[in-house]
Amino acid sequence: MSRSEIQHRADFSAIRYAQCWEDSRLLVCALKPAGRHCLSIGSAGDNSFALLAAGAASVTAVEMNSAQIACIELRRAAYLTLNHGEFLEMLGSRPSSGRLKLYRACRKKLTADVRDFWDAMPEEVENGIGSAGKFERYFATFRRVVLPLAHSRKRVLDLLVARSPQERERFYNEVWDNRCWRWIFQLFFSRTVMGALGRDPQFFKYVEGSVADRILERTRHALVELDPAENPYLHWILTSTHGEVLPEALEEKNFDLIRNGLLAGKFEVVPDSLEGWLDEIHDRRRYDAFNLSDIFEYMSAENTRDLLERIIAGANPGARLAYWNMLAPRSRPESLADRLKSCGAEADALFAEDRAFFYSRFVVEEVVG
Repeated sequence: MSRSEIQHRADFSAIRYAQCWEDSRLLVCALKPAGRHCLSIGSAGDNSFALLAAGAASVTAVEMNSAQIACIELRRAAYLTLNHGEFLEMLGSRPSSGRLKLYRACRKKLTADVRDFWDAMPEEVENGIGSAGKFERYFATFRRVVLPLAHSRKRVLDLLVARSPQERERFYNEVWDNRCWRWIFQLFFSRTVMGALGRDPQFFKYVEGSVADRILERTRHALVELDPAENPYLHWILTSTHGEVLPEALEEKNFDLIRNGLLAGKFEVVPDSLEGWLDEIHDRRRYDAFNLSDIFEYMSAENTRDLLERIIAGANPGARLAYWNMLAPRSRPESLADRLKSCGAEADALFAEDRAFFYSRFVVEEVVG
């Protein structure tokens, strides 16, 4: 089995991400999944399910972390067992006092190892499975301990009120962007603190420059250029629930589409690295769309090129790739220009609307055929 570069350096024994923190709206627009066979980085499953809701012919979620697979499988069971409101309650998108009961309803659809995983985590289930990851706990610490040093609860809720672009800019400059806000941001979103509390320190191996400065710039974009009232990711970070606007996989209009796709056998989970799965299916199976999350963030430029070559070998002509850069710049090298076309203008236009605001770039590429 081929191993991903990061597997040699980071710990993958616990839930890192209990939600997907890449904007599914961009992903769906970029990959155009209707009728396509999609290969998707699994993570917590949300964006893979969003591709299914958008009409994918099939979705293969590849995930090397068994804890992340447990997140995906519990969501699968919830789609098949609960109604939409109950589903949102169990994730934590909406308040609930009965999440353990909802879990017990889903439990019989889980495999023994996934049951054992969640049975051992009743507190995480009771708090909402969308808050069970290391990254979500990092945001919870920011919300409960750090943010109150700069802003009151009332001011935080006021930030999430719908305003015109001009009013948002005034609010940010005159109310939100005070000295304390900038200071705590520089500290809490530094490479050191983020590596210790949020992401594995090894994820920063290829990062250049100040982590906090780049994220602060993107945060201003999300608070001024975009509408905070329409941002489910920002709502979760600041309030621990989603607002009225939800990520695609959680929208009511998509709930039955996902359920029906699951019942039709259009979704599978592969417990492997992306490299391992591409080697496994060599010359036997090809895909039309690739959700690559921010996988290249953790790879050297050389390994990025090698993986892109494997993806091209496992792709049909015209297949589309979508992925994010957070802090390490990665995209198709010029040596692959004759096989992989950059869709830079399209990607930049989509990135301007990215609600998951801590990324520095969105990349869309197309296999030449």
